[in-house]
Amino acid sequence: MSIQTVILAAGMGTRLGRPHPKPLTELRDGRTILAQQLGNLRSVYGREAEVLVVVGFKLEMILEAAPDVTYAYNEVYDQTNTSKSLMRALRVTGDRGVLWMNGDVVFHPDVLRRVQPLIDEGRSFVCVNTSSVGDEEVKYTVDDDGHIAELSKTVQGALGEAVGINYVAPADKAKLLERLAEVDDQAYFERGVELAIENDGLKVVPVDISDLYAVEVDFAEDLERANQEL
Repeated sequence: MSIQTVILAAGMGTRLGRPHPKPLTELRDGRTILAQQLGNLRSVYGREAEVLVVVGFKLEMILEAAPDVTYAYNEVYDQTNTSKSLMRALRVTGDRGVLWMNGDVVFHPDVLRRVQPLIDEGRSFVCVNTSSVGDEEVKYTVDDDGHIAELSKTVQGALGEAVGINYVAPADKAKLLERLAEVDDQAYFERGVELAIENDGLKVVPVDISDLYAVEVDFAEDLERANQEL
């Protein structure tokens, strides 16, 4: 079966201060962040990859830049956060598992190869970096079995950062979708994951990709770091 992938690209990206959607930010090799992501997906999955991009802010620019993928529209992109964009994507992808990523992540294609065994096993996961714990980043802790226990920007005693590349298995999808629907409009999708862990017994594996690069580009210094990795 083909891989269902989702890129969350609806936000306004105000922190980076660009006049265009953040996924269209140009990297030093001439590609945009979105093009780098699509290139990685196709290099690993080939034509088997089905890519759905959730758009909102200046969507016409993204549609023009990537005409060969499918789209979902978050029409309230200026009033909601990634929880509602992911909710829209999960609703239109049936009962299949979904690999999703934030539209501002520049990453090594080997990340996709590393997580493939978990996808094959039907296990939900969050990719993490244990070498850095930034104040503004989504952080995590684990329970006694090694699964994610907490997942937010306010986690204390964090073990590392979530990097914005994740997977929900088919068996877990309904639980996550229900929690995404109930969280505040301004909540990140991680809050939905956290609630599903707390209330529904969702088991989420942290996948350490610290030896590979995965940079979420929120600020100019992040863009510089991403460019250094290319």
